[in-house]
Amino acid sequence: MSAAERRGLVDHADLALSIVAQCRLLKIARSTLYYRPVAVSEDDLNLMRRMDELYLAAPFYGSRRMVAVLRGDGLVVNRKRVRRLMRVMGLEAIYQKPNTSRGRPEHKVYPYLLRGLTVDRPNQVWCADITYIPMARGFVYLVAVMDWFSRRVLAWRLSIGMDSDFCVEALAEAMERHGQPEIFNTDQGVQFTSGAFLDELEQRAIRISMDGKGRFLDNIFIERLWRSLKYEEVFIKAYASVAEARQGIGGWLAFYNDERPHQALGYRTPRAVFEGVACDHVDNASASLSRYPHDHRHNNNEKVLINVEG
Repeated sequence: MSAAERRGLVDHADLALSIVAQCRLLKIARSTLYYRPVAVSEDDLNLMRRMDELYLAAPFYGSRRMVAVLRGDGLVVNRKRVRRLMRVMGLEAIYQKPNTSRGRPEHKVYPYLLRGLTVDRPNQVWCADITYIPMARGFVYLVAVMDWFSRRVLAWRLSIGMDSDFCVEALAEAMERHGQPEIFNTDQGVQFTSGAFLDELEQRAIRISMDGKGRFLDNIFIERLWRSLKYEEVFIKAYASVAEARQGIGGWLAFYNDERPHQALGYRTPRAVFEGVACDHVDNASASLSRYPHDHRHNNNEKVLINVEG
């Protein structure tokens, strides 16, 4: 049962069992019953939009470098504010550093299983990731589940919060509609190391793989998906509501899966390759994103092999 469902079981009119006792039995924090999110200011939303653009172009930017670039744009910011907004957006510089996992100590972390592995068929490896989606007034988070070989997006969900529920729902839908993978790869974020998410995989005997700390190349294909989605859809729209964002993103993902030819797939679509059209194996040894903020050009479909060196 999800945290939201457990919160819904709390009975404020129960005289025999206090709210504190109910929360303890349901294993939820009492503060979550009363929390009301504070609206984000227009100034912060504009700043977050620019930070998202910078991070897509230069994911190795930490808060110090981000501040320098933003000040160069004429914005009045300090590092404390930038760090706070990076946490809200789920952004973290990709350089290697000790003790940087955003996971929780009590959550189990699994080894990275894709190093040296040749991926040569659909449903061999799936991956998932979360990204920040700006709107005209506010923002949401998007999770997607992708088949590594075909690049097909198998399921996705939007959420106004960063809990694990929407990730579990996307995973369950992907497996219900498309079967299951042999290996599932994610980062070490709390959503993917939560018991609810891991249980979905473990009860089906799916091998779990997790990216190394600060290694964006470990999930390169879904990082490229985010970049294409934002430059081709999100950044040229100003979604007025979550419903409008859901419709726009859903339309773009349908185009990406069913109509857009990919060079690395022999100019086939992800859906055609996933459903059985022949394609070479996939290798990510040479995979990379543009490393310069001013270069917004990208080749989302460059052929790569899964053979990442540690």
